[in-house]
Amino acid sequence: MSGSPVPPDVPGRPPTGPSAALAAASEHYLRGEPIDMSALAAELGVGRATLYRWVGSREQLLGWVLAEMTERTYEVAVKGVGGSGAERILTVLERFMRAVVNAAPLKAFTEREPRLFIRLATMPGTIEDRATELLTRELQAEIDRGALRLPLPTRTLAQAIVRVADSFMYAHYLGGNRPEIEQAMEVVELLLRPCGPGAGESSAPAGR
Repeated sequence: MSGSPVPPDVPGRPPTGPSAALAAASEHYLRGEPIDMSALAAELGVGRATLYRWVGSREQLLGWVLAEMTERTYEVAVKGVGGSGAERILTVLERFMRAVVNAAPLKAFTEREPRLFIRLATMPGTIEDRATELLTRELQAEIDRGALRLPLPTRTLAQAIVRVADSFMYAHYLGGNRPEIEQAMEVVELLLRPCGPGAGESSAPAGR
């Protein structure tokens, strides 16, 4: 994902505006609580109109929150992962997917609003953009160390992997019985198989 449009705060000052709304909403999410816009506005000491002016809509705010959680989960998943090239990417991705489907706050949210979650998580938008950005960065790091050569632009492959992962990771919300992480990993491995350091010289230059 391209990142949240929430502006940075000035050091030494309490969060204000959209960043304050995001921080407060994230705390409610992490506690497994619903995000109610009227209650959130009161908590922040502003009117509902001001809150909506800051965040656009409840759905947009939830998208920011889930994108932020995506990044936090990814940062945990990548810690301590060794190896290089496709092997490293696969390990990071599997750890990330398993952490997502087992996250208690996400389970609480999806039990309350499954249709809203699947719309936010699987359609192009803030969450997909953030995940794509994170994976693009990971792929580019392996390219830079000479462990990967991609046959198409880096971001294009990252976006394809994110969409594959989402379709299998959230299969149980789309009519399946459970998350299908093993199947997702098999497909992603096929996508990465031609991307080793010895890939053909005709490969297109990697592009962000």
